[in-house]
Amino acid sequence: MIMTLKDILAITGQPGLYKLVASSQKGLIVESLETGIRMPVSTTTRVSSLEDIAIFTLADDMPLITILKTMLEKHQGDAAIGHKSKPEEIKAYFAQIVPDYDAGRVYVSDMKKVISWYNTLHKANMLDIIKDAVLESEQPVDEPEETPEEK
Repeated sequence: MIMTLKDILAITGQPGLYKLVASSQKGLIVESLETGIRMPVSTTTRVSSLEDIAIFTLADDMPLITILKTMLEKHQGDAAIGHKSKPEEIKAYFAQIVPDYDAGRVYVSDMKKVISWYNTLHKANMLDIIKDAVLESEQPVDEPEETPEEK
């Protein structure tokens, strides 16, 4: 099975990232990227796919994939700074990655999560998911050909 950013999940109240293993009417079965331990997640638990997460900026919201891509390019596939760095260092680093982030709505805890998620993907040798998601988003959308009646 080819993993995509949609298959990588952040779960409220749980540290780290999880990959989706299976889903049913009762919930999900996920596996921790760090420990490999599987666990059930009920349908009442808030679960977010990394594909659906964005960061507030002064203009539009920036998709997480764009931020992860910038981090990947900056570090050329290596790990980023630690998410336990001093708040001033994290803010300075994040300002390099997302220069126009909305400082009133993006907290240091949000920045730490993004850094931690990138480093988790790095440690799990899953940075290719970022590359694949970027390539997929850059694919041109095929427009339907006009039929003779529409011309």
